[in-house]
Amino acid sequence: MAVNQDLYSSASSSLCWAIAQRIHDDPHQRITFAEYMDLALYHPEWGYYASQRSPIGAQGDFVTSPHMSADFGELLAEQFADMWNRLGQPCPFHLVEMGAGQGLIVRDVLDYLHRHHFECFEAMQYLIVEKSAALIAEQKRQIAVFSSLSEAQAQIQWVQWTDIPAGSITGCFFSNELVDALPVHQVMVKDQALQEVYVRLQNFDPVSQILREGTDSFNSAPPQFAETIGSLSTPDLQHYFDPLNIDLSADAYPEGYRTEVNLNAIDWLQTVAQRLQRGYVLTIDYGYPARRLYNPARTHGTLQCYYRHGHHSDPYVHVGQQDITAHVDFTTLEQQGGQAGLQSLGMTQQGMFLMALGLGDRIAALSYAQVEPVGTSETLQTQPSPNQASDREPQLMSMNDVLRRREALHALMNPMGMGNFQVLLQSKGLTLEEQNRPLKGFDIPPLSALG
Repeated sequence: MAVNQDLYSSASSSLCWAIAQRIHDDPHQRITFAEYMDLALYHPEWGYYASQRSPIGAQGDFVTSPHMSADFGELLAEQFADMWNRLGQPCPFHLVEMGAGQGLIVRDVLDYLHRHHFECFEAMQYLIVEKSAALIAEQKRQIAVFSSLSEAQAQIQWVQWTDIPAGSITGCFFSNELVDALPVHQVMVKDQALQEVYVRLQNFDPVSQILREGTDSFNSAPPQFAETIGSLSTPDLQHYFDPLNIDLSADAYPEGYRTEVNLNAIDWLQTVAQRLQRGYVLTIDYGYPARRLYNPARTHGTLQCYYRHGHHSDPYVHVGQQDITAHVDFTTLEQQGGQAGLQSLGMTQQGMFLMALGLGDRIAALSYAQVEPVGTSETLQTQPSPNQASDREPQLMSMNDVLRRREALHALMNPMGMGNFQVLLQSKGLTLEEQNRPLKGFDIPPLSALG
């Protein structure tokens, strides 16, 4: 879809003025970085994820695992079918995807279950928790791609958290690269004490005059933002580190040490746990255990911005036009999940998880692919799309198609990239025997199988 850059720039300017208004109205003329990040990403009109421009994919700012190939969603579908069987084949079986992006996972999961686990498909109710109207429209478009999914329309619902009653879900809540995009607070060590990073206006007086007088802001340059340091906005930021046994005021942490605290992740996980009656929570994202995430040598934290497939660490440029993320603290997800009634069943890397679900078999199958002879007139007609799944109807493939597909599959398990993402499995309402039986994706194959 072509993007009107003038409208895009206008939206960015409008967002800057909306943020400026929020800062201007605050008694201290500042807002927390978490509030700034929330507005930049999720403002209902001008936020990054509200944009009609597709932020994800080859034409966007970054790619996720589902963009590599349909295999990611199909292998997840294998795990969901395994969960359905382990739970005694409940009907309905709820799959709740939180933050569905462009809808690639829901499309690939449903198509695969329809073809390979039809009884599970029939029992399934697929709920998508999504804020962005633009992304909801794209998700619906993706589902419409497959005629086989026409009968699944009644099984798919777009919901908000308030639409899901407490204790109503039997099945699985899952997310892929959601938690890293939840707004985070930024904190800094100053004089061996923990302080918070706030966002202020760089030139308060002229911007304030425009806002007070109601001058047409579209005729003015967008306001610029800067940082200031102050006392913590909530004691929860200090208490966050207590169960981790991490003391940022200790001598090991240098003056100016800076990092992120994701209080929203705790609220999110508590919300999930309240609504889960029996089943699983599957979280896939990039991050570390707390000791590694808050290592004294990591002096500038993990905040990253993604713009047109490049990355940098300045969240105050390209406002509303770039993604802003921070690595996930998986130790806190496990600890806080336990307090909310979830049991941690295991954590592994994405590469290992997908190998256990059959990624290795798909890579091996490429060695036996039917390759179209070079120079034949049928090559363009028979080659599959880049997202063609290996288990679909056999088609002749050019050597280039085979190599591209092999590259995509290897990217999913690359230990220097997506393969190093963490996969956390938590549960609720399972018997002790059910907890002790590893799910298919966590029944890790021997190292020799990864060869």
